[in-house]
Amino acid sequence: MVRELVPDAFWQRVTPLLPPPPPRPKKKLGRPRADDRAALEAIVFVLRSGIPWEMLPRKQFGLSGMTAMGCLSPSR
Repeated sequence: MVRELVPDAFWQRVTPLLPPPPPRPKKKLGRPRADDRAALEAIVFVLRSGIPWEMLPRKQFGLSGMTAMGCLSPSR
């Protein structure tokens, strides 16, 4: 059985604490914003496993380790 890194009950408690996404300009420049839940799951995975950010499996989480690490910055 696969254990969830971020269970639904925990995600419901965390969601109100996240800042709202910034407004996007009408012209969609750059990449779309990474999914907050996927980023949190990736962060939890790295912290639990102890792997370097660069080794985060992109296929499993849908984002790179550098993107997940950037989600920790307060400017996001």
